[in-house]
Amino acid sequence: MLYMDYAATSPLYEEVIETIAEVMKSHYGNPSSIHRLGVEAEKLLQSAKGVIASSLKVSPSEIICTSGGTESNNLAIKGVAYNYQQRGKHLITTQIEHPSVKEVFAGLEQEGFRVTYLPVSKSGRVQLEDLQAAICEDTILVSIMYVNNEIGTIQPIREIGQYLAGFPKIIFHVDAVQGIAKLLLDSKSWGIDLCSASAHKFRGPKGTGFLYRRAGVQLKPLLAGGGQELGVRSGTENVPLIVGMAKALRISMDNLAAKISHKQALRQQLLAGIGEIPELSISGSELEQEMAPHIVHFAFAGMKAEVVVHALEQKGIYISTRSACTSGESEPSEVMLALGYPRDVAASGLRISFSDEHQEQDIALFLRSLQEVVKELAPMRNPSVIHRGKRN
Repeated sequence: MLYMDYAATSPLYEEVIETIAEVMKSHYGNPSSIHRLGVEAEKLLQSAKGVIASSLKVSPSEIICTSGGTESNNLAIKGVAYNYQQRGKHLITTQIEHPSVKEVFAGLEQEGFRVTYLPVSKSGRVQLEDLQAAICEDTILVSIMYVNNEIGTIQPIREIGQYLAGFPKIIFHVDAVQGIAKLLLDSKSWGIDLCSASAHKFRGPKGTGFLYRRAGVQLKPLLAGGGQELGVRSGTENVPLIVGMAKALRISMDNLAAKISHKQALRQQLLAGIGEIPELSISGSELEQEMAPHIVHFAFAGMKAEVVVHALEQKGIYISTRSACTSGESEPSEVMLALGYPRDVAASGLRISFSDEHQEQDIALFLRSLQEVVKELAPMRNPSVIHRGKRN
């Protein structure tokens, strides 16, 4: 089996599995309890937050534990919108956000908020001048993802954050689910106020994540309850998974620069191999610094993406069509449509995502299998498709 769908989810480190099991067995106290078992659980919780904070160069008091990226994004966006709506009701995001962001903004529009959806370039990047033009006196929040989960384009988060530093009343939220432990990130110096993460993207457990909240930023809680997590996220903390998340993040961040370089080399190998298959066209920017090192996206014009996915599955290779949250849909990718692709091409996009543990021989095996699949499926393509993935 060759698993190349790490952007959807990733297997846990063995050390993380062992740690979670040990905490579940020996430290089952409620961290809010005042007896010894509760105090021990609370110490583990705070230690885990310390590890997470150290990895991000922030304060432990700025880490709020959640159930994952979706909750972190909801808490950040709704929490700001509801808390600061007296300042204004204008919000800014992009056309290519993850559903856990895009759907939140759609819901806020129904509640009377005004949302500007920034366009992106053909490579999937937001232009700073478009953001500058969108800001007005009523703007209270800008939310832009770090790495697009489908195409892999890196947004100019540092430049955006530094620009927004001139607008102290605007909160800057970054969905960094696909960026944390994959790329360098410095929330403090980049001017990020809120940053979302999900453990299962960096080989931690599913069902847990965190939200970095810069000191001073106020959020209206979405859950009423016992006031855990500094009063922002009520509910008994899942100590075993939080400890596992912290350990997974620490391991993933070790030697990060070397891991990035390794994946960039694998990505170049993939791009070269895919480029030799005439039926396929690669998405995103041609500039390496604008693309995440662990994601490659391409289109097989005239062929339904799910057909290719299942054909590769028969060979023991696992990739995906788009975000795992929408991969079961048959409609064209909204991200690819936003980039300017025709609808038939937007329905043929495929995503490969891999880890630093993959090697050159894995990429070579994938490319051989992909060539075989394309050869088998090419005669089945819609003959009306003659643009080979060219954009409008």
